[in-house]
Amino acid sequence: MGLSGGQSRLLMPLLLLLTSLQPGAGLGTVTQSTFTLEQPRGQFSHPSISDFDAIWLVVARGNATQNFTAPRSAEDTPVPADFPQRGYYLTLMANRALYAGSQPSTQLRVLRVGNDTRCSPRTRGCNHPLPGPGPYRVKFLVMSDRGPVAETQWSSETRLQQAQALQAAPGPQSAGTVVITAVLSILLALVLTALLALLVYTCYDTCQSTPISGPGEPVGVRRYNTHHMFSPPAVGGS
Repeated sequence: MGLSGGQSRLLMPLLLLLTSLQPGAGLGTVTQSTFTLEQPRGQFSHPSISDFDAIWLVVARGNATQNFTAPRSAEDTPVPADFPQRGYYLTLMANRALYAGSQPSTQLRVLRVGNDTRCSPRTRGCNHPLPGPGPYRVKFLVMSDRGPVAETQWSSETRLQQAQALQAAPGPQSAGTVVITAVLSILLALVLTALLALLVYTCYDTCQSTPISGPGEPVGVRRYNTHHMFSPPAVGGS
């Protein structure tokens, strides 16, 4: 559990109490980068836990829980930027006053993991959006200035939603659809054939025609005298 033998024996009642929470059962709404977790109300009242002790939420990749080692000091706290390499990080730091069991039952009692898009993943305690679909497992870790004090067991695995590409609805086409598609294809082929034939005929007819005369070619014009109406001269005199 990452704790010394003396601390484990001292805090065993607390660990059993926290285990009875069954964190996996408290998981709620899941999105593509967040999930909600039930708050552990009233579960940190053990005398060995001080009001000044930090209560962290450990977020780990499902297959990295065996590699988790509780940090010995706040300076060693892994941040979301360490997740690709270590497989886990600490977030949502709180104290037991925030998890007091005397809160009204009507108050929203969940933690949303991965809900802060404004903080830097290199910032200690940043609740950065989760990087992939998972699976993820979580647990609570209590730390004092001297190191880890107590921790719960790991939750069950949680997977996030995944975006899916839109696909056409499967299913066989009806006989009527097939017939209509075939008829339209034949009509389109006939129209294209007719247009091609018209284009060839027009081009052939234009290329075979000859001009009346070309530039510089002499053109013979037959002279033609018009007959004017006039009276013949009088012969002889009166």
